[in-house]
Amino acid sequence: MTDEQTPAEEMPFEADDATQEIEALKLEVAQLKEQALRYAAEAENTKRRAEREMNDARAYAIQKFARDLLGAADNLGRATAHSPKDSTDPAVKNFIIGVEMTEKELQSAFERNGLKKIDPAKGDKFDPHLHQAVTEQPSTEVAAGGVLMVMQAGYELMGRLVRPAMVAVAAKGSTGPDAPAASANPYAGAAAEGDSSGGTFDAKA
Repeated sequence: MTDEQTPAEEMPFEADDATQEIEALKLEVAQLKEQALRYAAEAENTKRRAEREMNDARAYAIQKFARDLLGAADNLGRATAHSPKDSTDPAVKNFIIGVEMTEKELQSAFERNGLKKIDPAKGDKFDPHLHQAVTEQPSTEVAAGGVLMVMQAGYELMGRLVRPAMVAVAAKGSTGPDAPAASANPYAGAAAEGDSSGGTFDAKA
């Protein structure tokens, strides 16, 4: 073998080695790209989860504080409901106006912060997810399973129940308008399931 022949004979082997190396690098780049995409997706999921948890924490941070204020809201409501509105005494009238304005402002503050009042109208269907039946009474005005009277308004914070509305419900066999043909108690299922939202029926009330 001469010196002139040696490079020509070795070139095919060098070309093959270079091709294999290029293919290996391409495969490595593809694997690294796939790994980078996977890490980016995991990071994005982590970011979204953290944002969701932060939003939930921010949204419900006032839940305990709001629950503590419900007693004050109840008292203001009772005060306005039983106030002597027919009084001719200017001082009494001004006092009543002040109490009513305070109640309205408190309710407005609740609404601005996502705290919504649950105050079903007479005849509304009993909802075990929002209401708690504390008593049942026969009625000729409301169909069985309908709300007869609200004893205490409930509240929900951005869709999450803070306190159920305490209601009296028309008993089975009530002959109010649109009374259902079935004789089954329409809200008995809530008691059997023991709904944690407060929609249970208290037979002792």
